[in-house]
Amino acid sequence: MKKKEVKIVNKGIDTTELITAMDELEKVNGIDKEFLMQSIESALVVAYKRNFDCNDENVKIVLDKNDGQMHVYQEKDVVEEVTDNKKEISLEAAQKINTNYNIGDKVEFELMPKEFGRIAAQTARQVITQKIREASRDVIFSEFADKKGEIITGLVQKADGGSVIMDLGRIEGIMPKKEQVPTEKYSVNDKIRACIISVEKGVKGSTQIVLSRASTEFVRKLFEIEIPEIYEGVIEIKSISRDPGSRSKVAVYSPNPNIDPVGSCVGQKGIRIQNIINELHGEKIDVIEWNEDPSIYISTALLPAKVLAVDVKEDEKFAQVIVPDDQLSLAIGKGGQNAKLAAKLTNWKIDIKSESQFRKMLEEMNAEETTKEEE
Repeated sequence: MKKKEVKIVNKGIDTTELITAMDELEKVNGIDKEFLMQSIESALVVAYKRNFDCNDENVKIVLDKNDGQMHVYQEKDVVEEVTDNKKEISLEAAQKINTNYNIGDKVEFELMPKEFGRIAAQTARQVITQKIREASRDVIFSEFADKKGEIITGLVQKADGGSVIMDLGRIEGIMPKKEQVPTEKYSVNDKIRACIISVEKGVKGSTQIVLSRASTEFVRKLFEIEIPEIYEGVIEIKSISRDPGSRSKVAVYSPNPNIDPVGSCVGQKGIRIQNIINELHGEKIDVIEWNEDPSIYISTALLPAKVLAVDVKEDEKFAQVIVPDDQLSLAIGKGGQNAKLAAKLTNWKIDIKSESQFRKMLEEMNAEETTKEEE
C-alpha cells in the first residue's frame, strides 16, 4: 500500500521578498533557484533544531514559491504502538485527524515557532551570501581554466625575492621563483605579461592561478601573438628549447613550399622577432627550420655554428657532429649552452668534435686496428 503524507497546514512565515531575491539571483548570478531553495531549507532545519533544542525530532521546512510562505513541519510516523512521542503517532490518534490513515503513513504537523522568522531570515541571508561567493568562485575558475596556456597582463603586488604575486583584476595570480626569469627583476606596481600554466581549485573552492615567464609555453604564445601565420596554423612550431633570460631555440615548419617559415617569423628587417626579444628583455632567439631528416635538423639546431658533417645512429638517437676547428667553441656554447639547447630541441644526444679532434680519433682507431692485426 502506498504511504500517504498529509500536512496539517496553517499560514506560514512570509518569505515573498526572499523568493523574489532568489529569482533575481538566478537571472543575474546564474544560481539555480531550486538548488538555492534546497540549500536554504536544509540550513533552516539545522538552525531550527539548534535554536529550539529538538535534534531528535523529525523536522521539515518548506519554502513555498507559490504562496511565498515558509512552513515548518514536524513529521510523525503512524504506528500501532507509540514508543517515541516525538517521532511517532498512534493509528487511533492519526485516524482522528483523517480516517484514511494507515500504519506506515506520515503525518506532518505544521509548527508555528515564535521568533523563528528573524532566525530564518538571518540563516537564509547567510546561505545566499555563501552561495553567491561559491558561484562567483566557480565563474572565475571557469573563466581562467579556459585561459590556461594564454598570456595575461597583471600588476605586481608583491615582489620580495620569493614568489611574485600579481593582480589579474578579479583574482590574484602567483609566479613561483622557478617560473621567473633569473635575469629579470620585478617591482611592486610593475605591469608585466606572463603565461597561465596552471589553474587549480584550492582550499574552500578558491582558484589558484600559477603564472610563468620562464616556460617555453610563454615563448610559444609570444610567437603566436606576433606572427599571424603561426596563429592561423600556416606555420607550425615543432619544438622549443630555452635557457630563460639567455637564449631560446625555436624550430618552425610549414607544409607549404612557398612559405619561408624562418623568414616569416623573423619578419621584414627583423621587426617581428625583435618584438619578442624586447618582451623577453634581450633574450637571444635562434629561429631554425625543422626538417624530418635528423642530420639536417641537428645541423641547423646548432646554429650559429657551421657544421661539416653529422653521423646519426637512429636506434640510439645519437648524433656525432663534426665542426671546423674555429667553430667548436661556438657549437658547444658558453657552459655548453648551445649544445644543450640543440639536444633538447631535437630530442637527440649530440656529441660535438672539431675536425682536428675527429682526425686524431680516427688515427688512434686505425693505429689500434693495425696493432691488433700485427698481434
